[in-house]
Order: sequence, then structure tokens, then C-alpha cells
Amino acid sequence: MAETEKIEVRDVTRIERIGAHSHIRGLGLDDVLEARLVSQGMVGQKDARRAAGVVVQMVREGKIAGRCILLAGEPSTGKTAIAVGMAQALGTETPFTSMSGSEIYSLEMSKTEALSQALRKSIGVRIKEETEIIEGEVVEIQIERPATGTGQKVGKVTLKTTEMETNYDLGNKIIECFMKEKIQAGDVITIDKASGKVNKLGRSFTRARDYDATGAQTRFVQCPEGELQKRKEVVHTVTLHEIDVINSRTHGFLALFSGDTGEIKQEVRDQINNKVLEWREEGKAEINPGVLFIDEVHMLDIECFSFLNRALESDMAPVVVMATNRGITRIRGTNYRSPHGIPIDLLDRMIIIRTVPYSEKEVKEILKIRCEEEDCIMHPDALTILTRIATDTSLRYAIQLITTANLVCRRRKATEVNTEDVKKVYSLFLDENRSSKILKEYQDDYMFSEISEEVERDPAAGGGAKRRVEGGGGDAQPMEH
Repeated sequence: MAETEKIEVRDVTRIERIGAHSHIRGLGLDDVLEARLVSQGMVGQKDARRAAGVVVQMVREGKIAGRCILLAGEPSTGKTAIAVGMAQALGTETPFTSMSGSEIYSLEMSKTEALSQALRKSIGVRIKEETEIIEGEVVEIQIERPATGTGQKVGKVTLKTTEMETNYDLGNKIIECFMKEKIQAGDVITIDKASGKVNKLGRSFTRARDYDATGAQTRFVQCPEGELQKRKEVVHTVTLHEIDVINSRTHGFLALFSGDTGEIKQEVRDQINNKVLEWREEGKAEINPGVLFIDEVHMLDIECFSFLNRALESDMAPVVVMATNRGITRIRGTNYRSPHGIPIDLLDRMIIIRTVPYSEKEVKEILKIRCEEEDCIMHPDALTILTRIATDTSLRYAIQLITTANLVCRRRKATEVNTEDVKKVYSLFLDENRSSKILKEYQDDYMFSEISEEVERDPAAGGGAKRRVEGGGGDAQPMEH
């Protein structure tokens, strides 16, 4: 009887490289979703991490889809870090798409199309497929090449399992695969009957003593049992967007690699949705809703928010995680103000996770983790000074100083960053507060000065006393924060 096994295939591998958050390996939670103080690169933010852990658990179980989560908090409180931790905790099985709110304005397509593509990249489809394979140990292989070098190659192979042995004639395509894989007697191989693909599993244990020395990469496996021909179930994991691109006639399969997908017609998407639902009813496919993370969500305008409102009601909608550091501000594209710059009707659909500023102890721990990630050995006193700089200025500024201080340290042929290195880079590179102070001091030397001088008569002085008035200049508009 044919044996049915299951193979997992990841069709499209993504390479994620996030410099600022490359030290994060997960959310740092234990089995009961309690946040550890320092774990998997995450520090502090216990309540926010626990809430994110609950969301991750529900995504894994498929209980939550078409929901909206908002990460709200001050700048440098770890909102993006929590989103990266969620992506790591979900693993490669669940699709996770990350984008910035301002990205949609720079793409050569409409805003709604950019959001549609991002939403569909976040929905995975696991397609099951049964295929026949031949699996066995190569007993003997004969390949005859024409003397002239051109013409048809003729080949025969004898394969065996623990129970049977059979001869097979090889076609030209499979001969090429055999030569490419350098298959010889004693190798255990699988041949896919549908595609003709040959896969080398390793060498048989019975041939282990044929050679006195074998390479470290040589893998020894048992001779297969049962029949030579078996049925295997292969699972392909793709996203809805990848299916859209492949079925879009104007671009085709190569658009996946070039990234130039352009706009995909709604009719194509509707047909694919119907087909996927049909496959799901037949048991051929499973829908795996993932996560779409939109950073700086206040950059989206009222049209995008309206589109998201409607898209979240769809049957096939991912979990949308948004992050913002804005307070009560104007909704882009309108004159109305609302919390976080998000319309009230969309805020009603959200569950909001709050992030709080880090304590000095937590900042020190984060800086220590970043030093390890960047292979920087830092003296404890230098780390203390860097922590003080982070609390006075910002955590991001202090993290930037790690790399620059390390460069100064290497320049003087030392291995450990000391306090002098940190002081030197602190004097070389300004933070936002010091830069603002200099701007105010030398405002008149810059173009488009917003601080103007007005000569006003002071009645008490009776003379022409000069007084600086901030916010002068007729064209100056008040900025919204």
C-alpha cells in the first residue's frame, strides 16, 4: 500500500533586515504569557508585551482576523520593537508584512492599491498537493554518452528498498539531474514523477565502510522501507498577493522577483478569492490570516482610513497592527482633530496597547543589549554616562553614539570604549535639544527666520529699546504636533 507522508515547502523566502531592532528574537514571554524582565532582546514594557502576546496567541489559533490593534505611546518607547517581537514570535509560517504610513505616497500606484497589496501580502494560503515519488537506494547506475559528444544520452538505474529492487530507464531530463547532483551507487535518492526533480537524501549506511575517509558534510541515512513508489502530500505556502501577481497577465511570474507588480485588476482578485474559497471547501487549501503592521499610521489620510474601515470587514482580512506617537492631532485630509490623528469610527474598532517611557535601569539594559549586538565592548563607567545621555536626550540618540564611540575607540587601537570616547562623540554629534538651542541663538544667520526683531518704543525708557518677539513674521504658520 502506498505510504502517505507530509512535506513542508516554503516557496518564497523573504530576507528581513531591520538594523535598529535586529537584537529582538521574540516578545520574551513565558508559557503563561507573563513577560520576563529581560528576555529575547525585549526589556520592560511588561503590560504592552503581555497584551501583544495575547494577540499573537489568538492569531496562531486563527481566532482573530479582521481586527485592529493600535500601539500608542511617546517616541522611543518600543512600539516598533513590540511589532518586530510579534513577527518573530509568529515565525515564518504566519505572513507578517511591515510598512510605513508614508510609503503609500511614494509608490507609482494609487493609495488604495498599495494598501490592497499590503493586506493581501499578509494572508497566507497553504495549498495541499499529492504527488507520486520514487524513493530508494541506488544499486547501479549506467549512463551512456555518444562518442561525438552530441546526441541522445541513454541511462539506466537500479533502485532498491529493504523489500524490493527495480530497474528504471532514464530520460534525458532526469539524466541531466543525475549528473548535476553527482549521484552514484550507494546514494539514497527521491525522484518526483510529475516534475522529474531528483533529490539526494544522503548515502546509505551499508556503504559507510566503502571509504576510509568521508567529508564532514556526508550524511548517512537508512535504506528506505516498503515500496519504491510512494504518495506524498506536499504543502506549498504562498500569499494571496503572490497568487495575484502570477495570475496577472500583464506581469506574470517574473514580477515577483522584479517587484514591479503595478496595479492588479479587481476582477483578477475576485476570481482568485472565489477559487481559494472553493479549494478551502474541497479541503485542498487552508487560509492562514497573518499580520499587517503599519508604522506611523497618522501619516495616512482620510481616504486610506475609509478604505481600511471597509477592508477590515472582508472575510479574508488579516490582523492590522498600527503604531503612532501622536496625541490629539488633525486627521490628514480634513480639518477635524481626533486622538492619534485617526478617525473616531476606526478608533472604535481598535484595541489600544499603551507603551510607557523606559526607566533609567531599563534604558541601561537596552544599551547593554545593543552593545552586544554591535560587538562593542564598553566600560561600565562609559555605559553609565551613555545611560545618562539617553535619559537627558533620547534613547535613539544614545544608540547612535554606541557605533560612533566604537569607531573612535578602534581609531586609537583600543578594544574597550571608555568615557573619553563617549564624551568625544557627544561633543561631535548634536542631539535635538542642543541643536534647537543653537538655532535660537543664531536664528538671524539662517534663512526664513521665524524669530524676528521688532523695534518697539518702551514708554518707561522713552527710547528705542529692542525687544525680540518669538513667532513673528507674517507668513509663519503655527505647526501642529
